Amino acid sequence: MAAVNAAVPRGRVRRVNGPLVECEALGDPAVAELVALGERGIWGEVVAVSNGRVTVQAYENTGGLAPGDPARSLRRPLSAPLGPGLLGQVYDGLLRPLSAAPEFLTGEMAGTADRTAGSCWFEARVRSGRRVTGGSVLGVLRGDGPLEHRVLVPPGVAGAVDSVAPDGAHPADATIASVGGTPVGLRTYWPVRSPRPAAARVAAAQPLRTGQRVLDLMFPVALGGSAVVPGGFGTGKTVLLQQLAKWCDADVIVYVGCGERGNEMAEIVAEFSELDDPRTGGRLADRTVVIANTSNMPMMAREASIYTGVTVAEFYRDMGYAAVVIADSTSRWAEALREFASRSAELPAEEGYPPELASALAAFYERSGVVTTPGGATGSVTLVGAVSPPGGDLTEPVTAFSERFVRCRWTLDRDLAYGRHYPAVSWSGSFSRDLDVVAADHTRHGDVEWLRRRGRAADLLAESDRLGDLAELMGASALPGPERAVLLGGRLLREAVLQQSARSATDAYCSEAKTAALTDAVLDVVEAGVQAVQTGLPADVLEGADHAPLIRIRDETGPDDVDGVRERGGRALARVRELRA
Repeated sequence: MAAVNAAVPRGRVRRVNGPLVECEALGDPAVAELVALGERGIWGEVVAVSNGRVTVQAYENTGGLAPGDPARSLRRPLSAPLGPGLLGQVYDGLLRPLSAAPEFLTGEMAGTADRTAGSCWFEARVRSGRRVTGGSVLGVLRGDGPLEHRVLVPPGVAGAVDSVAPDGAHPADATIASVGGTPVGLRTYWPVRSPRPAAARVAAAQPLRTGQRVLDLMFPVALGGSAVVPGGFGTGKTVLLQQLAKWCDADVIVYVGCGERGNEMAEIVAEFSELDDPRTGGRLADRTVVIANTSNMPMMAREASIYTGVTVAEFYRDMGYAAVVIADSTSRWAEALREFASRSAELPAEEGYPPELASALAAFYERSGVVTTPGGATGSVTLVGAVSPPGGDLTEPVTAFSERFVRCRWTLDRDLAYGRHYPAVSWSGSFSRDLDVVAADHTRHGDVEWLRRRGRAADLLAESDRLGDLAELMGASALPGPERAVLLGGRLLREAVLQQSARSATDAYCSEAKTAALTDAVLDVVEAGVQAVQTGLPADVLEGADHAPLIRIRDETGPDDVDGVRERGGRALARVRELRA
């Protein structure tokens, strides 16, 4: 891609109407082309061209911009600078660093010194004369975070290596090689709305392990899959997404705060900086890229932020890593689309959203997947998008359209949240289309009972919900004894397995093995209780027994303490059997 400061035709500002700027004498720019406005070089995007007049939507505050100020087309779409130094940093929606700035940056050169400061230790992996293609590894960088940063031949470049830089320290913006007459730098640019190419898509074969029992057990998502998290205000979306970012087994986390409150983003950045990374032993922030475009930042930058995030993820995917993009929230992104469409006098569709909303959501979620990279590696991008439906209405367009294009839906239930049940993932309103993939992976790793265990848990929850509705009408005491035992079993499963405390040192994360042992322990106790009631034990006796030790197992054992779970579960089962005797 062209450099940011390429020589381009110059024009002038004709009219300023808030973030909508009309320019003239810009030559013949294309729609979606970047324009630098005024002396500060405020970025904007061409949204319409008519009779030589160009309408530009600014990405930033246009305060101080006036008619007659210079304008110039940059002759390229919005592109993300991809290279060393991304991990562990905080950026705005245009991928400009915010870490060293006290306020929102303006101007196309903002943060440039921060990007090019320092140097990287480069180790070549090819020699002059070797033929390479896009995606081939030219070398690696040392000291750029916990992951090996692989310097790749850019997509579309191929040929013999004319020259390659010697091993040693090089500036972060240095040209490191020449391939077929094309210079290759440590930093390249890629248009954020265009997916990076892959040699082939690969079928998903393993789960994304989140460490959250309700997800890993009931509604797992495959590595390279996609999920949507709809939920009303106060249902715990942000906390659940933070838990995913902290504990999922991806190599790279890209957290996009799209239109969220600034204090929440500040808390996220602070927590990532303080949290130890169980994978590397360092800080979690060291393998995280945070893109913060809060609600007080410009609308067009908010619209671009999720594309910027997935482009960064694809960059690391092409190195052979597993990247996860967490977008919080796509509703705010869709609202930016609606605001932009309104300013452009575009014909509105359902609830004022533009007609292309469904296509835009599809294009975003289609960028997930497991791929064989052009260089022959295997990498993946998993997309998780939160939806904040107004008034908790799950039939509104963003939620309805998102469900069409994702593999999983993790619906957050208001009643569960108000009942202090977290994560408030509804077992009746959620789904996963990746169960077969996950079950096959568990079978390969020796857990042949995974799908059956999950089915038993789902059946118990469904039957408990049905009986709960009857109990509200008739009273629980009016139900037959076995049904009262099932009703109790559903409560035990919810409280002992599906509930999980994000603030507990032992329960914030749960391994798959502990989840399986805990679920088996509860299901065994429930089955024994039902059998006891069926053989004559009064339901009152079963309900009045002390089941607190069973519920406390999740807190009293460590994240990987399978033996402790089985021991305590065995004691709980023995107590129920004693009741039966």
